[in-house]
Amino acid sequence: MTRPVVRSEYRTIEDIAWRQWQPVDTASLTFVSRQNEVLLIRKKRGLGAGKISGPGGRLEKFETLADCAVREVEEELCITPLDPKPRGELRFQFLDSYSIHVHVFVASAYRGRAQETDEAVPLWTPMDAIPYTQMWADDILWLPRVLAGETVSGYFLFDRDTMLDHRLDRTESRQ
Repeated sequence: MTRPVVRSEYRTIEDIAWRQWQPVDTASLTFVSRQNEVLLIRKKRGLGAGKISGPGGRLEKFETLADCAVREVEEELCITPLDPKPRGELRFQFLDSYSIHVHVFVASAYRGRAQETDEAVPLWTPMDAIPYTQMWADDILWLPRVLAGETVSGYFLFDRDTMLDHRLDRTESRQ
């Protein structure tokens, strides 16, 4: 998906009126774990194509966020996460005017066997070897906290793939 380049007036997170902010899209991002591994994907298409991430995607009309989390993992990896738990909200503003509000989930149980699809390549990754250099720049700031059982709230400003500014609010533990 190619978006027109429209330069925004934003330079820092503080330039954005977050209380009035209305994202273009709302999405889920889900991290399924087993023992000391987390299931990541190499995205084949869409926002972040080529990067490593968790499975996720846009919320559909009349769908709950938890339903979105399950559906996206099923579509991208052919497994069903069981009882996904909410672990955060991430708000992304891009200088080209695109914006997305991402709801992060974790699941420690699933049904099925992860398989490659036309959307993603599954990557069971040791928790201590997550390839942050191949991921979005913000992931290293919040993903370790989520995997440690915390809940995060983050605000991010990007120019295409480059993170310009961020704020990660106080988190709470949910062990």
